[in-house]
Amino acid sequence: MARGVSALAAISLAVPGLALAHGVAQGDASYLQSLRGVHVFPLMYLGAKHMVTGYDHLLFLAGVMFFLHRLRDVATYATLFAIGHSTTLLLGVLGGVHANAYLVDAIIGLSVVYKALENIGAFKRMGLNINSRVAVLLFGFAHGFGLSTKLQELELSRDGLLGNIVSFNVGVELGQILALTFILLAFQLWRRSRSFQHGAYAVNVIIMSAGFVLFGYQIAGYFIAANRVLHS
Repeated sequence: MARGVSALAAISLAVPGLALAHGVAQGDASYLQSLRGVHVFPLMYLGAKHMVTGYDHLLFLAGVMFFLHRLRDVATYATLFAIGHSTTLLLGVLGGVHANAYLVDAIIGLSVVYKALENIGAFKRMGLNINSRVAVLLFGFAHGFGLSTKLQELELSRDGLLGNIVSFNVGVELGQILALTFILLAFQLWRRSRSFQHGAYAVNVIIMSAGFVLFGYQIAGYFIAANRVLHS
């Protein structure tokens, strides 16, 4: 149990503040807005940085990988998430597809809740048969859309935008590989301990609670923003 909580705590501490779940740090935002032309490697770095410091991504991936043992299953779910994330990231920034950032991030919070509930067997007890692969793909769309809404808030130059966004997306996927390596190693070490079977339920409850916090934070932000617009 202790190892599982420690692993989850390490993931959760990857970023300093709740508001940055899908946000872009001020320095990174200024850099992105100053770009003209294609800058492959800096954008790959920023993409990887986004993934390995995005604790909403990490919590969801931790939930997805929690009980996976076969490499083929790991690769399948990681690929589905990557396809979903990449599709909406590119569509949002390059295609101009817009959505309310608070509501998208609220769905991302629910994705964390969903995976934790599935891991503790809640859906089976309710008689629900949810295709987990389809769910991971759909929630991957939400995770990619979450970042695209933040990038849409920036004044990005059209000069080199395609190459830069593609490079950024490649970096995101490289960051996912790095994050998955850490998550899988942590779980592999924990599974060798007798505490895994006893602690798995508790850790998934913690993951679920974190998802509800993310959801509540974003829903509150949505209504606060709507109230400001109403009274402006």
